[in-house]
Amino acid sequence: MSATAGRAGPPAARRELAEFLRSRREQVDPRDSGLPPGGRRRTPGLRREEVALLSGVSSTWYTWLEQGRDIRPSRQVVEALARTLRMTPAESEYVLRLTGHGGAAPAGAAAGMPGHVQRLLDALGPSPAYAITADWSIAGWNRAYERFYPGVAAVPAERRNLLELVFTDPAVRALLADWPADSRRFLTQFRAEVGHRLADPAVVDLVSRLEAASPHFRAGWARHDVDRFSSAERRFAHPEVGSLLLEHHQLTPADAPGLQVVVYTAAAGSESAQRLLGLAGPPV
Repeated sequence: MSATAGRAGPPAARRELAEFLRSRREQVDPRDSGLPPGGRRRTPGLRREEVALLSGVSSTWYTWLEQGRDIRPSRQVVEALARTLRMTPAESEYVLRLTGHGGAAPAGAAAGMPGHVQRLLDALGPSPAYAITADWSIAGWNRAYERFYPGVAAVPAERRNLLELVFTDPAVRALLADWPADSRRFLTQFRAEVGHRLADPAVVDLVSRLEAASPHFRAGWARHDVDRFSSAERRFAHPEVGSLLLEHHQLTPADAPGLQVVVYTAAAGSESAQRLLGLAGPPV
């Protein structure tokens, strides 16, 4: 098995890879890997030499990897480490991207909001919808979303970031029916998307602001958890119309890959659908 293939990515990605591997290693129960539980362990989880043995690499080389050395593991090795550390599919994708084996990063959004994407949002009628850039800045929204979250237009453009609003805006916190779980979900999905771009100035600035502003974010960020987005029903507590059960969708326009379109829909004929219609008000 080849351990290396060229040079590693930028220092920020190597540092993130090192910290992520360490955090996953500490969460694996040795018994789940077929190892005897005996012997005193200074830290929970697997030892470095155990990860190396189970993955078919040298202990010294794996130690270098956790130290953020300028090496790049082959895809075969990354996949072996993912199996040893019992990573989820989202976590496996994350380490592949950190080591340069995943898909290319999405292109940055063009300046301003593309007109055709804005028209798509507007055509969604009573379904709240918005578009975010690669760093989760909110680039545009429809009238239904502005009624759903009235504060979006009042937030200064340089602070109109979805993750920042989740952790710092009391109105968003009140809107999310289960804020502790919902905020963690947003954080893990954000990290999965930007982990390979942690050195980008916009990401550095955002993370620094949130670490200073939110102990909950700071603790969650330190755990290095990542997860995929999945369409599912989410519960909201709207101050005007009450409880809303909405399905959460995320789409990427083929001709604007730097944007993600997020849409909330209600089941036809449901109470939530009626409440969305009431929230939207008469057509303008």
